[in-house]
Amino acid sequence: MQQLGIIVTDRGSKYAVSGAPIDSRDAAKACLKTLKRDKRYAKATHNTWAAILSDGQVLKNDDGEAGAGMVIVRMLQREGLHDHMIVVTRWFGGTHLGGDRFRHVQSCVRQYLDDLQGQG
Repeated sequence: MQQLGIIVTDRGSKYAVSGAPIDSRDAAKACLKTLKRDKRYAKATHNTWAAILSDGQVLKNDDGEAGAGMVIVRMLQREGLHDHMIVVTRWFGGTHLGGDRFRHVQSCVRQYLDDLQGQG
């Protein structure tokens, strides 16, 4: 699993992004388990994730950050990226961010996608 670390900090909240190739829901669960072996990620407020499998199946989990998984799905759809899971992790800083939280999820996913393209 590739971890890019903290991408965005806003009003005490911190956002990180990670990802890995997957081919099933079980693989997604295994990736999340691997990520959470790092205690910082296990203690995060939210580990929101999504993936689109090559058969068209959409996998996502908001992990309490309502709507954030769909933000990731839409970005994966636009990129045409299949069989790859992206996880956006948030450590809540005590201040509600409103709609800015979606902008931060997008920034994290964009950073991950840009980094992925740079590798290929």
